[in-house]
Amino acid sequence: MINVIITGASGMVGGAVLTECLSSEHVESILVINRRSVNITHQKLKELVVEDFSNLGNYKESLSDYNACFLSLGSLTTFGKVAYENINYHLPLSFAKEVLRANPNISLCYVSGAGADSTESSSIMQLRIKGKTENALLNLGFKSAFMLRPAIIIPEKVANLKFLYKIFYSLAKPLAPVLLGMSLAVKSTDVARAMINLILKPHPENILGTKDIAKLSEG
Repeated sequence: MINVIITGASGMVGGAVLTECLSSEHVESILVINRRSVNITHQKLKELVVEDFSNLGNYKESLSDYNACFLSLGSLTTFGKVAYENINYHLPLSFAKEVLRANPNISLCYVSGAGADSTESSSIMQLRIKGKTENALLNLGFKSAFMLRPAIIIPEKVANLKFLYKIFYSLAKPLAPVLLGMSLAVKSTDVARAMINLILKPHPENILGTKDIAKLSEG
């Protein structure tokens, strides 16, 4: 059985992960760590509201006794190198360190992105930083760690998305069947199911692209 920590549950992917975990017979308990409440009541669910993730170490007792962490922190719409690196490198790395400190035998699934550059030498800042984040997480010492690199993610619902995402996905919706058929996109629920399945049956590769995610979502 999986006892899982989830963060980013107010976002598109994290929200899908939470929904799938709540309905999965393989997930026994869930701790959601967010800056604001998800306003969900469920027998499996505990919630820890932390405004400043740099203080997460103060909650070590609440973080203990979990064997999986589903990490979907970050933002595509953050501009400027310093801000982008803070959101997409320092924040997830700091979070992961505290979770690992409380659970030395825990596994990690991190939602990265297509094109993340493991060499950290790309001329594209976003890809370089994503690769840097992946490398750091892989070297922290998790029992197992998986970097998921979906290209386009198709949400099940757009109502709760940020304004720019709503526009993009509303325009892209007619193309969704084509993108999915060409393995250029994956559904948010499939990302969530793939993460659960990776913990139940670890994959030999730790970097997984869109095709891998779609296949893993099937069990």
